[in-house]
Amino acid sequence: MKYWQLIFLFCSLLTFSQSSFEKGERLYGQKKMNEAKLMFQDYLKSHPNHSKSIEYIGDIAGFQKQWNEALENYRMLKISFPKTANYWYKYGGALGMKAKESNKFKALGMIDEIEESFLMAAKLDGKHLETRWALVMLYLELPGIIGGSEKKAQKYADELMRISSVQGFLAQGYIDVYFKRFVKAEFNYKKAFEIEPSKITFEKLYDLYLNKLKDKSKANKLKEQFENKIG
Repeated sequence: MKYWQLIFLFCSLLTFSQSSFEKGERLYGQKKMNEAKLMFQDYLKSHPNHSKSIEYIGDIAGFQKQWNEALENYRMLKISFPKTANYWYKYGGALGMKAKESNKFKALGMIDEIEESFLMAAKLDGKHLETRWALVMLYLELPGIIGGSEKKAQKYADELMRISSVQGFLAQGYIDVYFKRFVKAEFNYKKAFEIEPSKITFEKLYDLYLNKLKDKSKANKLKEQFENKIG
């Protein structure tokens, strides 16, 4: 048998031997969500408690804004694995997105559970960045009468600072922008960019210059600086 035929046979056998879970992961990576979901569902038929398949199905539902289905899958996970912070975070996040798309009366009824989910995730994992960002945004967006406050948001911005100085400065800048303290926001976003000149830190500072401070000169100078760094 020729060499290329052996390679073809090997690849064919490898594809054939892939589990439906592995196929699902590959399709998920290609953003073929519906096809990936079918593979994960197929895998669950023989592995009904496979947490990663359940999580992927929840993630796909979230990607497609099917919040009830996402919640159903994340709820199963947080009940089965109550000490896994990420499941509590994802459940709280999906519930928060559902609340945003609900009427105000229904949304009010979800707030306590959203907050409790994020707080549990933060308690379970002292370094869970996404949860602390979620709490910063939640406490800024909630009216004071139902638990929102800058002080609470600041608490989790401070925790982010202890975990990652870049994330901490970004969170502080986010709070400053929310309250239109644009000069202070510039200081914090500049610090984040100086520590880590990434796409995210650049975009936050660039947007501040261009759309909040209305300073095209600073925006263009920053853009040139960033392009030189990554070039």
